[in-house]
Amino acid sequence: MLIDVYKIDGTLSGEKVELTDSVFGIEPNDHVVYLSVKAYLANQRQGTHKTKERGEVSGGGKKPWKQKGRGGARAGTTRSPLWVGGGTIFGPRPRDYRQDLPKKVKALARRSALSYKVKDEQLLVVDDFNFENPTTQSFFSILKALKIDGKKTLLLTNGKQENVWKSGRNISKVKVLEAQNASPYQILNNQVLLVQKSAIAVLNNNQAAPKEVVS
Repeated sequence: MLIDVYKIDGTLSGEKVELTDSVFGIEPNDHVVYLSVKAYLANQRQGTHKTKERGEVSGGGKKPWKQKGRGGARAGTTRSPLWVGGGTIFGPRPRDYRQDLPKKVKALARRSALSYKVKDEQLLVVDDFNFENPTTQSFFSILKALKIDGKKTLLLTNGKQENVWKSGRNISKVKVLEAQNASPYQILNNQVLLVQKSAIAVLNNNQAAPKEVVS
């Protein structure tokens, strides 16, 4: 299929780019998308949660009172989980939440996500642009010209463009990523998927995103 390319001033350039049907025109697989999103969100978890259990709380080495004759309940330590300041019963422990998926599942989830954006008419292709220096105002002007300012937007670039990334990071609801690094969750979690023209080739090849890391 063919899709129009817009200039950064918001007008049509008269040029069209081809979207590969096997990537942008498939019937999305909801279950595979679910697995991908679940794995992505799980991989964002640091897993460093920790509370001290009974044996890890300092103090409490001495028996508070004698076993019998006091008329009260028995107590062996002031660090019992039943006492204020005591340990936690079955508290959270550090663990790894990482989930991984087969390459073919990742690729299908990515194609499904891109097909959803085309199906929902939320994909916009714009001419390549870059800045000599970071400039939030110029970036915002492009969004305003394309009439997508104020919308949750993901811009996909062809390769690393640090000045574009720095220009967009201070704009609310805007995120800039390299096209090959965008996960299905990131592709779907926006109102507009804005793609630079040269990045379409990367998406057409459906290059699998690397393992999701904590950001």
